[in-house]
Amino acid sequence: MAAAAGMPRQARLRRAADFDALRQASSGRLSGRCFVLRYGNNEVGNARMGLAISKRVSKRAVDRNRLKRLARESFRRALPGLPPVDIVVTARTIALECSGAELLAELDELFARVRPLKAALPPGTIAS
Repeated sequence: MAAAAGMPRQARLRRAADFDALRQASSGRLSGRCFVLRYGNNEVGNARMGLAISKRVSKRAVDRNRLKRLARESFRRALPGLPPVDIVVTARTIALECSGAELLAELDELFARVRPLKAALPPGTIAS
């Protein structure tokens, strides 16, 4: 029997606090034509991804689900090479006009560009 191709539980962002932490100014940001990735270091030890594909992108659930499915597929392929970061993927409306191959190519390229952020200095420490 083949193993399920689903995303491992430890590779998913599920808490609202995790999503909110990435909306802060200290997170990294990568943009493409169709997608925006916000990311930040995590303490978990592996990469995790959350999806924020809103109704502003499309009122039709079938369109939003297609974008989510492609994002999950690209993330699964990139997971072994990703640093321990939390990533939130958002889509732009233009993504609806692109083919699946174009969307996967863009996502693969964006995930390949993710790098860990420099650690912030603890409060009260003088940078040398």
